[in-house]
Amino acid sequence: MTNVIQFRQPVSDTGQLQTFAVEGDRARLTRPAVKAVLRAVAAWNGSNADGAALLGVSESTWDRMKAGKWDGVLSQDQLTRASALIGLFKGLHLLFADAMADRWPSLPNRGPIFDRLSPIQAMISGGIPRMLETRLYVDALRGGL
Repeated sequence: MTNVIQFRQPVSDTGQLQTFAVEGDRARLTRPAVKAVLRAVAAWNGSNADGAALLGVSESTWDRMKAGKWDGVLSQDQLTRASALIGLFKGLHLLFADAMADRWPSLPNRGPIFDRLSPIQAMISGGIPRMLETRLYVDALRGGL
């Protein structure tokens, strides 16, 4: 008998592999993604401008999201941003067992991808590529890579 580890790919309502490109998948994932990003940005003490820039929405849309009065669907890019932020939040809480997990994104950082900016500032200025790099950086720090 062989032990085989099987990894289940997320499947959409159509039975196909889930992607951020499919409208139905985006519609299903938007609400929990927005909720998680709102919580992460609040935990990091990010401003409304920070949250809007990180998610790639206008500040007025961010305000509606915070108030629970937004019923749109995130784009593929916005869901990619949300995924990176959610993964970063989780990685930080695995790396740090204290309040540093929520302080770290706002602190100036001398790490190679931050250039003395805070990770939030670096992710805003660097967009999706820097967001993904930041998530990978934290995963590497905690030994997850």
